Amino acid sequence: MKQIRLLVGALALLAGAAAALPAQAGDNNGDFMVRVLATGVLPDTSAGGISVGGAPTFPSGSYKVNDELIPALTLSYFVNKNWALELFCCFAKPQIDGKGALAAAGVRNVGDTWIFPPAVTLQYHFDPMHGFKPYAGVGFQYINFFDTNSNDLGGSMHIDDAVGFTLQAGVDMELGSGWYLNADVKKTWLSTSWTISGSPVVAGAPVAGKFDLDPWIVSAGVGYRFNIEDLLGRRSAPVALK
Repeated sequence: MKQIRLLVGALALLAGAAAALPAQAGDNNGDFMVRVLATGVLPDTSAGGISVGGAPTFPSGSYKVNDELIPALTLSYFVNKNWALELFCCFAKPQIDGKGALAAAGVRNVGDTWIFPPAVTLQYHFDPMHGFKPYAGVGFQYINFFDTNSNDLGGSMHIDDAVGFTLQAGVDMELGSGWYLNADVKKTWLSTSWTISGSPVVAGAPVAGKFDLDPWIVSAGVGYRFNIEDLLGRRSAPVALK
């Protein structure tokens, strides 16, 4: 429910900001676009084994990172009618759950963490087809893990930041006056490591593991496209031809 309230608030903010722009700002051929999205972060987790005190203790696949539904925002700058740069950003708080032998040992909730996962992609937008504008992109994603908690094991948990390669595909559907509906999917490949220190469950021995996060990021929402010079009030009327 909290994520839904955040998304509704973000949509209201976008609508209010658009209403405050000059009347001529909305433009389906503008050079800037803002999208507010409902986004599913769906990790395709491949978890390595877990060591305790440096000794392999639990087998691969003993934990997973849960899916999350979150609000997200993208900012796109169009270099020309086909090429654009996009920044995707959001915040999420996934949980890491124990599976198999780890869950059987009583560790059902390894930990949870806030993540800040901006992604930058270079996109190619195809020419419109009956109001539909498909696009494809390639880039990278950086994930910063912060405010991380070790739950069932106690102690202090740290997850290394990670950078991965991203592919993207999506489509914008024109609604007119600069407004669009959007559907988008991204796939990122990245790996990271984690450690827990000072766990009373294992007498303070360090606990460590690695995993491939490899998330699918699936989004749908609304966008508004305009000319940035209209927003800044700097755009002047074209000079009449002689």
